[in-house]
Amino acid sequence: MTSTVIRTLQQDIFEPIKQTDKNVFKKKRNWALAELKSVDGHNENYDTLEFDLHLDKVYRWVATSPKERHAFIHNIWKQSARHILKDKPMFKNIPKAWIIEDALTPENKYVTSPLALETDFAEDFQAITDKEQEDLKRLMSGCEFAISNAEGFMEVLSRDLSLLDGENVECVLASEEQVETLMEQLELAINEADRLETQLNTYDEILCHVRDTMEKMEKKNSMISVANTNNQLLMKELENMVTKLDLPIEYQRTLEDADFTTHEGLNAAMRAANALKIAMNSNIDKALLQMTAVQEQRKKFEKYKEKFSRSLSRQLNNLFIHYGNHKGESDRNVEGLILPQHSGVHKELYAYIELMHWMKVMDKKMYESLKDIYTTSLGKLYDRDLRGLFNTAREKISAYGALSSPTSLIGLDRDLWTLETNSQDRKRYDTVLEQVLTQLEPVFMQEQQFCVKFFQLDVISSTSKNTQTTLDGSEFPEEVVPQRKAEKQIDEDVRNMMSNLFTCLKTELDLLIDHIKKQDSFYCMYVLVHLNQHVMSAQSSFLSNTFASQLIEVKRSLDQFMQQQIDSIKECRLPRKSKCGILPYISNLEIFATNVDCLLKSDRHADLEKWYTRLVDTMLEYIAIHSNDQKTPSQVIKMENYHHLYSLLSQLKISVLDSQRKEAKQKYNDALQAYVTLYFGRPLEKLNTFFEGVQARVASGVKASEVSYQLAFSKQELRKVINQYPGSMVKKGLESLYKKVEKHLSEEGNLLQVVWRAMQEEFIRQYKMLEDLIQQCYPGSMINLEFTIEDILRFFSDIARSH
Repeated sequence: MTSTVIRTLQQDIFEPIKQTDKNVFKKKRNWALAELKSVDGHNENYDTLEFDLHLDKVYRWVATSPKERHAFIHNIWKQSARHILKDKPMFKNIPKAWIIEDALTPENKYVTSPLALETDFAEDFQAITDKEQEDLKRLMSGCEFAISNAEGFMEVLSRDLSLLDGENVECVLASEEQVETLMEQLELAINEADRLETQLNTYDEILCHVRDTMEKMEKKNSMISVANTNNQLLMKELENMVTKLDLPIEYQRTLEDADFTTHEGLNAAMRAANALKIAMNSNIDKALLQMTAVQEQRKKFEKYKEKFSRSLSRQLNNLFIHYGNHKGESDRNVEGLILPQHSGVHKELYAYIELMHWMKVMDKKMYESLKDIYTTSLGKLYDRDLRGLFNTAREKISAYGALSSPTSLIGLDRDLWTLETNSQDRKRYDTVLEQVLTQLEPVFMQEQQFCVKFFQLDVISSTSKNTQTTLDGSEFPEEVVPQRKAEKQIDEDVRNMMSNLFTCLKTELDLLIDHIKKQDSFYCMYVLVHLNQHVMSAQSSFLSNTFASQLIEVKRSLDQFMQQQIDSIKECRLPRKSKCGILPYISNLEIFATNVDCLLKSDRHADLEKWYTRLVDTMLEYIAIHSNDQKTPSQVIKMENYHHLYSLLSQLKISVLDSQRKEAKQKYNDALQAYVTLYFGRPLEKLNTFFEGVQARVASGVKASEVSYQLAFSKQELRKVINQYPGSMVKKGLESLYKKVEKHLSEEGNLLQVVWRAMQEEFIRQYKMLEDLIQQCYPGSMINLEFTIEDILRFFSDIARSH
């Protein structure tokens, strides 16, 4: 129990004391020390609070602290070791250091509880020293009767004590004079000490006065130092403010009446404007801005700024309008596709670049107005130039001939194509387009660079008045814009200004491409190639974006064009002719491949390759579909068209179509085999039927060598069948078959000899099979067919040559 405090009362009794709520200790029960049988500390850990005492039964106790547990257990052991001679209690699960005589507490004191120490002192026991013991022995040896007669010994001791007391009194009386002398000396010492104390008090008062005086002087010096520091700071701040707000008189005159017509006047105007900008944007404490003098000076600066800004705006406004109306380089009678440049205008305006930068910082509204005037005035100039360039380009294209709606669908017969652009015409269209795109780049790049520098488009203006932030934040670091946001804003500003300068570019480019489209249905191929090249090479972000948007539209046109080609294959309508021949989309594939080759060899080849695979896959699928419902056998249509497609793909060597090429070859071989199997059949039909019966007997269990004993399959019956197929009749049948094959196959397919050779191989295969069966079933009969393999080869060769 944590509320119980344990103490030892005496050598042989210990008791627990319970603490009440009012912090009063009350005895609960006590035991004789001899009743203790053992002490169990549970474990040797110092931090454990519980332990057991084995008395009449086991009692479990909880100490208030590890130190209290340590002290109590050691005290029990100490008392047990001192007062119990036998049957001492056992101590288990207790650190050995606790149950030795010299055990110390963590504070290096003998381990006993406070209550136990109190009990020990109450015993009033003190052992004599060795010297005292020797003196006692010597005293007792002088009195032989000390042991036998204690009372006599006590009388001797009393008598000796009386003698000693008398001698002590005499000694004290003898030293009285010396004591009096000592007392006088002590009194003199006390008086001297009083005098010294008085003197020290006087010195202390003087020191206190000095201390107070020094503290006052130190405080006064500190205040003087603070005042001096404040005066210096104030002087420095005032000098700084006056310096920043000071504008020399010559700058004031320049700002009131600036001369922008001469080089010297421009330089003076720039110096005055920059001085005004520095003064107005000076970093002055907000508290000082409340001063009347500062406010008046800033109002004065504001008037200078407004007057100078109006004068500068008027000058630049007149210049922009003048250069917008001035025809200059754009009015020259140029020949060919040339877009005039305006570097001269830029060169003259560069003289005002610093003043324009000043305007952006100091008068944002006037700056934006000048930007609008510039884009409006110069936009007219570029509008005339661009329209002239594109009109000339369209005229050059129209000079080569024009059609309103050219059609070149791969699924149509060539006779139905409304336009067959020759290579020379397409080369001219290609050249015109490239010249136009090439002429745009230097002009647009030159204008973009000028606008970025002159109007400082690469610097982000902050939202606060008269401040701005550069990309690196170096000019006015208090308004830093994040890098990514700054770059995005700059790109947007540049594109907006270029869009306002070249408003007709997109429209004119659309018109030119549409004009080319009217001449050539394959226009999207080379237009896509050239636009892609110029998107990558254009240094002007605006021009690159314009080309990129146009590229997307042309890419959509390409997708639409290729889908139309695929649809034309699916919608192909074939007349029912005796000879179907090569299908239109198969025969047109070679011309189609020639027209799209420029795109296939460009960086945009992936755009075409995905369509190429779909196109050829559609051909492979629809050859089988279109081979049905025709007078020509479907096997012939498949065979000729798959073979033609395989040959074309092998010539084109387009790697992305390798799988389609292999598929076409496989389908061709399958169609050839199917045609030979169907139309060659079995020219020796009766012989084949006879031996089918022979094979059936063998399969039923008859030995091959005994088949000839069967009446229906005797040697005589075999000879009768063989006699029906003399060599002349076989040749006649082959001539009839050749005419049938020749009737089926078309000249453009050019497979007659291939098919005839395949039939020859089939005939020889059947011949060898029959010869093998005769040898197996009629051995030694000397029966043979009336013609040989050499005869077969001669028959096929003669028939082929005769036709």
